[in-house]
Amino acid sequence: MPKILLIEDDIVFCKLLEKFLIKKAYEVTTTFSATEAREAVKNESFDLILTDLRLPDSDGIGLMSEFKNSHPHIPVILMTGYSDVNTAVKAIKNGAADYISKPFNPDEVLLVITNALQAPKEEEEQAPVKEKKTVKKQSSSGENEFVKGISVASKKLLDHIHLVSPTDMSVLIIGESGTGKEIIAKSIHQQSRRKDNNFIAVDCGAIPKELAASEFFGHLKGSFTGAINDKKGYFEAANGGTLFLDEIGNLSYENQIQLLRALQERKIKPVGSNKEINVDIRIITATNEDLREAVKNGDFREDLYHRINEFSIQSPSLKDRGEDLMVFADYFLEKANQQLHKDVIGFSPEVVSIFQNYSWPGNLRELQNCVKRATLLTRGDFIESDVLPAEFFQIQNQPAATAEVFSLSENEKETIISALSKTQNNKSEAAKLLKITRKTLYNKLKQYNIE
Repeated sequence: MPKILLIEDDIVFCKLLEKFLIKKAYEVTTTFSATEAREAVKNESFDLILTDLRLPDSDGIGLMSEFKNSHPHIPVILMTGYSDVNTAVKAIKNGAADYISKPFNPDEVLLVITNALQAPKEEEEQAPVKEKKTVKKQSSSGENEFVKGISVASKKLLDHIHLVSPTDMSVLIIGESGTGKEIIAKSIHQQSRRKDNNFIAVDCGAIPKELAASEFFGHLKGSFTGAINDKKGYFEAANGGTLFLDEIGNLSYENQIQLLRALQERKIKPVGSNKEINVDIRIITATNEDLREAVKNGDFREDLYHRINEFSIQSPSLKDRGEDLMVFADYFLEKANQQLHKDVIGFSPEVVSIFQNYSWPGNLRELQNCVKRATLLTRGDFIESDVLPAEFFQIQNQPAATAEVFSLSENEKETIISALSKTQNNKSEAAKLLKITRKTLYNKLKQYNIE
């Protein structure tokens, strides 16, 4: 059983993480400060160290350096709620096995820990420095986050991703807020030739226009007031990999010019520097607005639009992929169970009907939040309607919707039995016929005591 030293001064979070790791068959020793951690390392042997970046009596990177000197064979993973490219680069350069940003999901934690424990010790000590974790909003589990739907819209989306991923074409992802545009971008990166290099995600709406040049291209110490250190920009951090620019329509006209120049020349110049840096990156962008209209109105440069739109992908809204609704609901329930340490089996027939009659204006993000909240509130095996937010019942109380609910609820058992009969009890085929996942079918068989 691998033994982990967990160093985290947030006691509540530390205990939650400890319980989760123990449940996943790890032996865990918890410490709440650098002093306690040093004592633990003296008295016990560990296979891995998981430390917070900011501790009350030390800096996590400094503490990691101590451990790398005294116990070079133990991989160290850094956790931080202050996700920033510089910090990540510094951590990796100082010998971190990996780096995860809070808040993170359990899948990510397990993947990072598994990879760190499996890394050959000689490789760990001798391998050249590799900046493998310098990502704003980076997730190690990006490959696993893409859920393959069963609707026509989902199949078309999957086909487009498979077609464009192996190329170096610039991709523009168009879709409503909450439809999973960043997940699509990560999936393209994971299936490309650049998958072993960085995926850098940038929210263009969160960058003040005065700081955009510094954020994108970096700066030298002293180049402007507040530049207390050299800073590597997103372009350089993504070198060899993929740069994802979310909500690109939010960039100011001046920033668009700077971005266009960098994309045309594939060279950048950090603020305050005379030296140009060559960059080899693939650009993926996303927007929830009509950029063609913005071009017509003079708000978005036409030359930049054509530069980023070599291939466009439509990210469908949840109402356009109704058949996928319960596929995603099941996936989010599984994630919520892991994150909240629950064992909820599935959704009651009434809840399924309510979900199917709801418009989901917040798309997948709203569905995920709804399922997570309902999972937390559920005390039994199935999510019931009493744990759903009020807005669902404003829709549900409409006469037409109510009639449909009763109809679906009353006939569901018979429909399942009929599907099993038609497929000679082949559950995989029956699930396809019912347009639900096999796991959902098994849950319903249990719920209705169908043998």
